[in-house]
Amino acid sequence: MIWLLEGQSSQRDIIIGAREALPAGVKIFASHGQARPEITGLADVSLFEPADSQERIEWVLQTALENNIKVILAGREGRLIESARAQFDAAGLTLVTGGLSIEALNCVDDKSLFTAQAEQAGLDCVPAITVTDALELATAYATLAAQGEVCIKPVVGIYGEGFWRFNPQADAFSCFAKGVREVNFDTYLQAYAATETKPAMLVMPYMAGSECSVDMVCEAGRTVAFVGRRKKGLYQTFEREGAAVELAVKAAQHFGCDGIVNIQTRDDADGKPHLLEINPRYSGGIGYTRATGINLPGIFAARRLGFKEPESDWLANVRVKAVTVAIPLPV
Repeated sequence: MIWLLEGQSSQRDIIIGAREALPAGVKIFASHGQARPEITGLADVSLFEPADSQERIEWVLQTALENNIKVILAGREGRLIESARAQFDAAGLTLVTGGLSIEALNCVDDKSLFTAQAEQAGLDCVPAITVTDALELATAYATLAAQGEVCIKPVVGIYGEGFWRFNPQADAFSCFAKGVREVNFDTYLQAYAATETKPAMLVMPYMAGSECSVDMVCEAGRTVAFVGRRKKGLYQTFEREGAAVELAVKAAQHFGCDGIVNIQTRDDADGKPHLLEINPRYSGGIGYTRATGINLPGIFAARRLGFKEPESDWLANVRVKAVTVAIPLPV
């Protein structure tokens, strides 16, 4: 049996993919810290996770042993669960958190540390300057702006939260009025300087090319399956060959990725990909990849439980568009 702990809303897609690949007699457990029946209701057993961190670890261990669960996929709380790996190992449980140590997870979560290590390993990545105060921000911007467009994002974060592209021509109010991710640097600097507790930020050259989001199934750094996704307007397209996915595979190996992970790259103006980040958890868009004939969640679940993995039949020239679907739920 396999247990999928709380993750992104795409936890629903992980359940669907795993169910499709596993024998009918193998139960899938799913849990969440909130009442999310539209997600966990697709599993054979739905559970509610406690909020307290220490209580959650003990509850996961006890529940897994009581229900003869073999594999536990940590999602949103991967670092918390990873910190107790020794306890899970001692109990004979297979724990999958995206990495094989807390140090590995900390490295990829901290984008400043990740960038430094990627550069040391010779992996092409978006160069970045870490800043923690207004003077450092102004200096970093002046340095990079002399070479081209500049952008900024938090050292730690997901979903692109806190990302801004600096546009010298942007009206000071346009970022508030239009909801775009562009802002005049002076406006941003003034706001950052006025913030009492300043978060560490990464100032980077803005890459003008497209972004590739590579969903991957990895085992101790070895990539066993992957699909690259690119957003093109309202649609997403897919790829399995090319420099972007090759770079993602190399990065997964170097950083010892383990589980269902997501690696993002960005092309420069010449089409050369650079590493943006590694997310040691499945992405929000992983469900789209099943349209290519490759069931990444199913491959992961089957291999970890010792079953034959589902056949992959790559479908080229596929594009998808997300739509909102209403799901009836009990009151």
